[in-house]
Amino acid sequence: MHRYVLFFVLLSICASAQVTDSLPAQAVNKDSIRYTNLKVRMSKTKFSRAVYRLLFRDVYNQGKVAEVKEIETNPFTTYEGMTIKNIIIKQLNILGQSVYDTARTGNQLERFLSKSMHTNTREGIIRRSLLLFEEGDKIQAQVFKDNERLLRSNRLIVDARILVIPRKDVTWQADVMVIIQDSWSLNASGSFSSFNKFRVGLENINVNGTTHSQLTSIRWNKEDTLRKFQFRTIYTVPYIGNTFITGQARFIFENDLKEKSIRFNRSFLTNETKYAGAFEAGIIKNRQYKRELSDPEQEIRFVTSFNYYDLWVGRSYRFPFENNIFNKNSRFITAFRYNRYDYRERPEVGPDLNKIYWDKSATLLSLGYSNRNYKRDVLIYGFGRTEDVPVGNLLSVTFGRESTEFGDRGYSGIQFAKGMYLPHRLGYLYGLFNYGSYYKSSKAQQGVISGQVNYFSQLIPFKYSFLRQFVTLKYTNGYHRDPLDYINISGNQGIRGINSDQLIGTKKFTLGLETVFFSDKSLLGFRIAYFVFGDFGLINGTRSLWRGPVYQGYGLGFRFKNENLTFNTFQLRIGYYPNIPGNTSVLRFAADGNTPLRLRDFDISAPSIVPFQ
Repeated sequence: MHRYVLFFVLLSICASAQVTDSLPAQAVNKDSIRYTNLKVRMSKTKFSRAVYRLLFRDVYNQGKVAEVKEIETNPFTTYEGMTIKNIIIKQLNILGQSVYDTARTGNQLERFLSKSMHTNTREGIIRRSLLLFEEGDKIQAQVFKDNERLLRSNRLIVDARILVIPRKDVTWQADVMVIIQDSWSLNASGSFSSFNKFRVGLENINVNGTTHSQLTSIRWNKEDTLRKFQFRTIYTVPYIGNTFITGQARFIFENDLKEKSIRFNRSFLTNETKYAGAFEAGIIKNRQYKRELSDPEQEIRFVTSFNYYDLWVGRSYRFPFENNIFNKNSRFITAFRYNRYDYRERPEVGPDLNKIYWDKSATLLSLGYSNRNYKRDVLIYGFGRTEDVPVGNLLSVTFGRESTEFGDRGYSGIQFAKGMYLPHRLGYLYGLFNYGSYYKSSKAQQGVISGQVNYFSQLIPFKYSFLRQFVTLKYTNGYHRDPLDYINISGNQGIRGINSDQLIGTKKFTLGLETVFFSDKSLLGFRIAYFVFGDFGLINGTRSLWRGPVYQGYGLGFRFKNENLTFNTFQLRIGYYPNIPGNTSVLRFAADGNTPLRLRDFDISAPSIVPFQ
């Protein structure tokens, strides 16, 4: 919460207009009258005019309302094959402007803060590292559409648009304008009880316009018997050169975690990406807090430390033929992975004990089919920015061998996922199925069967704004697991707002329901969304999953966020939890930063062990 207070004055001028681009005409007309009358009333004195300009934008008087494009619509198809003469980079101020309203210049204070408190991403870096095309290239509609999506998905950027401007002098040439609006680059966080106990953190996600990011935080607690001073720093270099490789170095020195690691990775960014891979190495020391499934009230503490390295590389292939199944958005992908883990500290291990802490190395191979496309939408997990919803499916088969200090064993797994917009405007549905298990002497070890279903409705008009309904179902069945290898249904794993070490087991089923009302109001630059939720969970401890109690959580609250800022969505919530074990109060209040969820894509990455979660 403190990070928001530190920039309160700056936030007040960042009113966002994107949500109104999707409002129906009737709502826009009513809001236009409302804000026009307000503007007239506040124009009577110089002071009130200044207050109006500081807090509001005239977003309801801009004429035609933009429409969200359907998935089949590619605005660049008309220009397919034209030659790019010039690429023009237009960078907007972080405050006072929008990619949907480039003519707006903002007031003097907005322009001053945009120039003095932020350095825009360097134009040369945009051209070299963020664009998939160059001057002299032929326009490829799909490449342009993918590039626009990649720009929007970058946390450095609030929103982006690519415009093609045909030249009048040469009919087969066109200029390309790339409009980019950066996010606010500085984030601060902290807490202060006294000079003997405080925490301070600072993150710059775009150091001097280079796109590099640096996070540094320190903690001091004079009364801490383990470690009074704690420190972490993470430095990230996204898209090194024109390789689309991201590098990261981490150094963490805290009570429960010590880490020194480096990582380089390149994903299958688009359907046209042929190669992907990653390399990671590090030294990690964890302080673990576990429970016994047979006695969840008994806590077990121990330390694990290990060295590791992990390498994978993948290749994407276009199918040599096209039809309804294997079309231009489909790819066949092969990937190879090798990793090694060597423990220096751990609990007791044996041939049938604590397999997750064995010294081991694994060789994995995966074969997969991926089909993916995207539909542009708004007001899902964002507050008005353009969101690219993945639609498509994937099927991946993984197999390999693991060499351990207690002998070798095989592994096999399968993953299938599908996402689509339902017909008749019934909303979006995503389904995921996972199966994976080790095998030794024809017997399964550490097996997992899991499934997940996510649904959200179409935007439902409600007075002057909209609401959406969200549904999430999750099921996990772990079999032949070790005593310290279990799952929990607290927080993001099931019932939000709680953190109970006693809701553990090897099988779980959770259902989450949420209704979100996206208000048309803006409070000091923040778009507001109200929500109500109900979460339900089953977890097996010492009893059958379906015969156990249904743990429950109900609540309501509101979230607000300014899309121009990289802060997490701020959230206030009250929850009612009638039957959580060890719960001292059935009512809980929370004020925290809520990291927005992201829709799962259908790109295939590293061959991996099915996660037990």
